[in-house]
Amino acid sequence: MRKLSLTITLVFLALLAVQPTAAQPDLSGQIQDNPVVINDLSTLDEQYMRSQRNLIDDLIRRQLGGLLTGDSTNDIAILQRLLDEGIINGNQRRELQAMGIILGDLLAAELGMNWVVYEDNLGRSRALRLAETDNFLFPVTMISRRREVGNTTPIQAIFDKAVITIEPLIPALPFE
Repeated sequence: MRKLSLTITLVFLALLAVQPTAAQPDLSGQIQDNPVVINDLSTLDEQYMRSQRNLIDDLIRRQLGGLLTGDSTNDIAILQRLLDEGIINGNQRRELQAMGIILGDLLAAELGMNWVVYEDNLGRSRALRLAETDNFLFPVTMISRRREVGNTTPIQAIFDKAVITIEPLIPALPFE
């Protein structure tokens, strides 16, 4: 476990804003750091995410006769069909968050990010981390938070916004 500094930059695409972590006053009026702890996925996290991927894969096979390939163009179009055809709707949080895991896998492949567990004073989340930087995406809720309130932003637009936000933060390779 590693305590990260107060200057951590978080990318909350679920809210479509970039927000730094904040210090909070305690009851004595003194400022206390909100500790952020980053860990590798546990075995239980990996099992849960695998079951979520399988849930979406099974739905796609049964309802659409298609399959996920790992190609963002194909997979985003298939995920969008699940929504457009009403196979998954705004009150199916579990399925929407499972779609977020698929979206996260596509973002991880596109941007070279890795799944981690992000813990702060608000709780524990599965997130994507950019290398060893303090830049994170929270794709599990990128679709569900929107759909649950009736926002019909296309999945391709959500993906594109994440890519546009993270690409400038990717450390340059040596000799580039």
